[in-house]
Amino acid sequence: MLKIGLTGGIGSGKTAVSRCFENLGIPVIDTDVIARELVQHNPAVLKEIVTAFGEDIVNSNGQLDRKKLAQLVFRQAENKQRLENILHPKIRLELERRLNAISNTGYVIIVIPLLFETDFHRLIDRSLVVLADEHIRVERVRQRDNRTLDEIRSIMASQVSDKQRRDKADDVIENNNDINDLEKHVLELHKKYRRLAESAD
Repeated sequence: MLKIGLTGGIGSGKTAVSRCFENLGIPVIDTDVIARELVQHNPAVLKEIVTAFGEDIVNSNGQLDRKKLAQLVFRQAENKQRLENILHPKIRLELERRLNAISNTGYVIIVIPLLFETDFHRLIDRSLVVLADEHIRVERVRQRDNRTLDEIRSIMASQVSDKQRRDKADDVIENNNDINDLEKHVLELHKKYRRLAESAD
């Protein structure tokens, strides 16, 4: 089974791309979703994060305040590293479990936002990078997350540049247009990945 790592900067459209693949019947595993589920359903993981970052990151309902945590993490590199040290080994174990549960498919899409910033690239066979112009990405995030411009810029600064992503990518989707254009690109890659998977068998 061919493992395609899907990545891109914040606001580039990774979720939209992964949905297009899902609509074609391809399994998608999203490491961000795994991270959220770990925090929501595993009290030990939440406790570890609270111990590392303080009680202030938990809201009145006892849930993780993601916005507060993001402010801490994206402003200081050591905080980002601390959070990754807690979550990444657990995400990797769950990712491997889900991969082992998938059968009868030529390829799988694994959404890994920090594919090139971490060692997750070792788990994939091929990388697919989603790119979009910076002003488009900023506007998407402002509408989606209600973040300030400073918050968005600090997140972007903590990630590798689009040039670095493009240089390391096996495949690239430019996501500056509408959903019809995106679906066309995904369909082309779908055909390509099926051919690659068949030739690898």
